[in-house]
Amino acid sequence: ARCMELKNTNLQNYMVTNLKWTKSESYKQKIMRKMYPIIRKVGEHSSSGTILKNKTNQKPATSIYDLEVTLNSGKSLNLADFKGKKIVLVNTASDCGYTGQYAELQKLHEQSNETVQIIGFPANDFGNQEKGSDTDISQFCQVNYGVTFPIARKGVVVKKESQQPVFMWLTYKQRNGWNDHQPDWNFGKFIVDETGTLTHYFGPAVSPLDDEFKKALE
Repeated sequence: ARCMELKNTNLQNYMVTNLKWTKSESYKQKIMRKMYPIIRKVGEHSSSGTILKNKTNQKPATSIYDLEVTLNSGKSLNLADFKGKKIVLVNTASDCGYTGQYAELQKLHEQSNETVQIIGFPANDFGNQEKGSDTDISQFCQVNYGVTFPIARKGVVVKKESQQPVFMWLTYKQRNGWNDHQPDWNFGKFIVDETGTLTHYFGPAVSPLDDEFKKALE
């Protein structure tokens, strides 16, 4: 019985240790989080600072409300449920210089969740910076950034055959009415208004707490 107790204790310690490893930031991730303000400042002068606007209020050719998002829990989220709200759709990654933006998105979510819906879309399309599984990503977001807004199942956001339907809609003007621009890097942000019209794209270097971004959500 004593031997079995020791084995059980060792197993518990192993599980706890590995769970903490999975959830907690790595040393590299902690450094990148601290460097985020500098990375963002530098990025403002590159394509990462891109801001695109639907200046002529072009309406979509197909409705985003016909689409569903598969969450990392396996559940489906109908975008039609968010009619009357603005929707912020963000491609995310855990090992990026912009990963600190999770904290800003969560703050925006807490401030504006009655009028704005944020959805994160993890992808490994830029710099191989999202190598983890859906479970790893979910734990990372919750433990390190307290994320409570929905996170989609990991997928492809760039223009290729396997691109997920939501980003196919966001990046082809034949669908959204005007925009052909795909995300410049991790943490590109698209805004859809209360009627299902794509109104803005903000590059990774634009913080969701910047005045111009907030103005787009008014």
